[in-house]
Order: sequence, then structure tokens, then C-alpha cells
Amino acid sequence: MKLYYHPLSTYSQKVLIACYEKGIAFEPHVINVTNPKERAAFRGIYPLGKIPLVVTEDQRLIPESSIIIEYFDQAFPNSPDLIPEDPEQARQVRFRDRMHDLYLNDPIVALLFESRKPEAEQDFPLIHKSRHTLNVIYEFLNNQINNHSWSNGEQFSMADCAAAPALFYAQRIYPFAKYPNIKAYFSRLMGHPAYRKVIKEAEPLVKKFLG
Repeated sequence: MKLYYHPLSTYSQKVLIACYEKGIAFEPHVINVTNPKERAAFRGIYPLGKIPLVVTEDQRLIPESSIIIEYFDQAFPNSPDLIPEDPEQARQVRFRDRMHDLYLNDPIVALLFESRKPEAEQDFPLIHKSRHTLNVIYEFLNNQINNHSWSNGEQFSMADCAAAPALFYAQRIYPFAKYPNIKAYFSRLMGHPAYRKVIKEAEPLVKKFLG
């Protein structure tokens, strides 16, 4: 199995966490989609040019981080489930995964890239909208992880794979210090072996990127 990704990409990190949690072997292919030559070459494999992407041994293309993790649970049934078998619990994990991707990760990434632009070039309506969305999702997260260890209870899941990379950048870009349950949850995520491995691998690039 080949995995096309970049260590700084939050959605790539989400899939890497799943790989390490489930003990899945893969052939790594690091793609810098901001490099025109690399992007063009990668589009020869996947025309949309988005990472992460899994290419299976029989050459099937599996894009999109949540779909990739769904595939992992089906293809590697003897490893820890990241989506519970119980239909209601599975629905809850998928719901939280979507919440973390759309309303936590995407606004954080928007703020991250806007912050790297000269002030005159920043998109202030986008910045305002992103901050408002994060205020709402922080309240939601702080309330919903009040009585359990992980996003959906006591089982580490796809929802946690989605939350960890976003919160890593969030602590620098839009801190959640006044939300004690999020702080405690992020501390548990940072101590989780699969995520520790992802962060260790990305650390040199993260330091260079964030300065």
C-alpha cells in the first residue's frame, strides 16, 4: 500500500495516526503540493491533486482522510477499530469526525495561512468567520468531552485522529487555554503513542514552518 501525504498536512496527519494506531505498513510518498513540479506529477496519479491518498496493492485509489480510515477498518479487521461496530456509536464517531474536520480543522488552517500573509493581503472576513466558528466549536468540544477520555467515550477513534492535528496548530494560532476540558483532552492526545510518533516525525518541518 502506498500513502501519498505531507507531514505538515493536518489531513495527512489524521491518516498517519490511523496507520500507526492500527499498525498498518505502508510505502511513504511525501508530496509537496505547493511545488508545481511535484503537484503536476502527483496529478498524473490523482487528477484532483489532493493529499492524503492511498493506492492499494491492486492499484485502487482511495482519497479523502475519513474514507481512507473507513477503508482501513474494513481492510485490516484484526487491528483496533477506529469506527465502532455498534451503529449508533459509529454514527456518533462519524458526526464528531465531521465536526472536527469542518468546524475545527478548516478554520484553524485558514487562520494559519492568513497569518503568514502580509497584513494588507489578509482576508479579514475569512479571519472573522473562522474565529467565530472556532469560538462555537470550542464551547461544543469543552462540553462534549466533559466526562470521558476520548472524543466519543473511552475508545480512541477516527474522531480523535481528526481532532489531534487541528488542536496542535490551534494551540498556537487560536489558543484554547480557557477551556479546561479541551486542554486536558489535548494533553491526552499528545501522550497517545500513535500521535506522538506523528509529531516526532513532523517536528523538524513544524519548527521550520512555524518559526
